[in-house]
Amino acid sequence: MQTPEIVSAQEWADAHNQMLVKEKELTRARDELAALRRRMPWTLVPNNYIFEGPRGRLSLLDLFDGRRQLIVYRAFADPGVGGWPDHGCVGCSLMADHVGNLSHLHARDTTLVYVSRGSQRDIARIQDRMGWDLPWYTIVGEPGAAFDTDFGVDQWHGTNAFIRQGEDIFRTYFINDRGDEAFVNTWSFLDMTALGRQETWEDSPAGYPQSPPYQWWRWHDTYGDH
Repeated sequence: MQTPEIVSAQEWADAHNQMLVKEKELTRARDELAALRRRMPWTLVPNNYIFEGPRGRLSLLDLFDGRRQLIVYRAFADPGVGGWPDHGCVGCSLMADHVGNLSHLHARDTTLVYVSRGSQRDIARIQDRMGWDLPWYTIVGEPGAAFDTDFGVDQWHGTNAFIRQGEDIFRTYFINDRGDEAFVNTWSFLDMTALGRQETWEDSPAGYPQSPPYQWWRWHDTYGDH
């Protein structure tokens, strides 16, 4: 492996200070993007979407659980995905591993839920196996006339944000593809290391260890099997 230049502690501190200029530029750009999101127009959403929960059927409004904002992540814990019926999608499972204590979101009047096509029985079994404690609901309705189709998450994962005013619901934002990386702190930890994510798409010095993206991901209870 071809390592970078080895320097003195003072030279390292000087290089780090130069890097901090770029870090602060990124932070300011991220803050500016968040400000633009807060100014996005809203679009009215009908409250005719049905979900199944541990205690029966609920509407989209019910998922708010009395709070003003709602974040809905569409996870593929569905019949037919890889690993079923023991697991859901490996990438969506990696996402679920990173959901922390939801009381912090609740303190900002915001609810986070997961939704999938798997039955409540299957979802409960998978959550128990993986050690997750998430409000996780089943999407009800035929494909083409249900939540996942109408909100762009029938073929791929994605995260929708909603707000309510009384019983009126509005869609305010949507993130998918690599936008969801912000919710996985594994990437943030790896991105600050010398070797990075160690994936072939990264711009790394010659000889650094790299493997194809996605292929190294595992359900957290199966890493020892590979």
